This record gives sequence, structure tokens and C-alpha cells, in this order.
Amino acid sequence: MKRLLTLLLVVAGSVTFAAGPPRTIEITGGDQMKYNVTVLRAKAGESIRLRLISNGTLPKVAMAHNVVVLKPGTDPAKFVAAGAANRETDFIAPSMATAVVAKTPFAGPGETVEVVFTVPAKPGRYPFLCTFAGHFQAGMQGTLIVS
Repeated sequence: MKRLLTLLLVVAGSVTFAAGPPRTIEITGGDQMKYNVTVLRAKAGESIRLRLISNGTLPKVAMAHNVVVLKPGTDPAKFVAAGAANRETDFIAPSMATAVVAKTPFAGPGETVEVVFTVPAKPGRYPFLCTFAGHFQAGMQGTLIVS
């Protein structure tokens, strides 16, 4: 059946090729608790490698960074407040975990972390932020615009 379907697609003139490697988007963050970019753009359904480079100097226990992409409609301030006591889950409250689209691990000074994910099919504005204590409030946040 699969072979027949493939033949029908070729005959109809619409051949679908396997998706290529994910497109890499790099973000840096450091001791000033800001990302170097606050707006990211992606196409719905696109494969993305979101890479975070920590260029700070303070010890990781005091100054680690991550990138957490949230679903549209999620209140970032409430999300961060709910996770404040959840260090063991990277400051993400288990009750709010379903609001996460993608997240990197934490990166300390000189470290690079990444996550590969498929951009949601629904166009919109997806907030992203750092969940480390105080970083969101200091401005470590942005928006992924999906079109």
C-alpha cells in the first residue's frame, strides 16, 4: 500500500521529500541576565535547533540560563512564579509543564546547551524565557513568532 501511495504521488506530480536538518537559532545570555535577541521567527512545522550559549563568568550555581518556549496564552509571570520552588524540575512547576513547547537544560559560564523541536503548527506568538530565579523579572525573555 505504501509503495502504491508513493507511486500515486509521483504520478500526480507532488513528490514529498524528507525534511532536512533542523535550522539552528543561537541565543546568548550572560551575567547581565538578558538574551542577545528577544524576537525569533519560525515557520509553522519547521524543525529548529535552539542553541543557548552562556557567555557569563559567574558560577553556574548563582547564574545559570535556559530557554523555555511556552504556549500562546500562557502568562509568563505566573509560569515563573509557580515554578520558583521547583529547582529539581528547572524551576518549572509540574502543574505547568503542559504549557512548555520546548526547553533547554541550564547552561553555566562557557557552556552551550540546545534543544531540537518541531515548531507548533499553529501560527502565533510564543513567549520564551529563562526560569532561573530573578532572570525573567530582569528581562530575560522574548517572543517566538510562528507564521
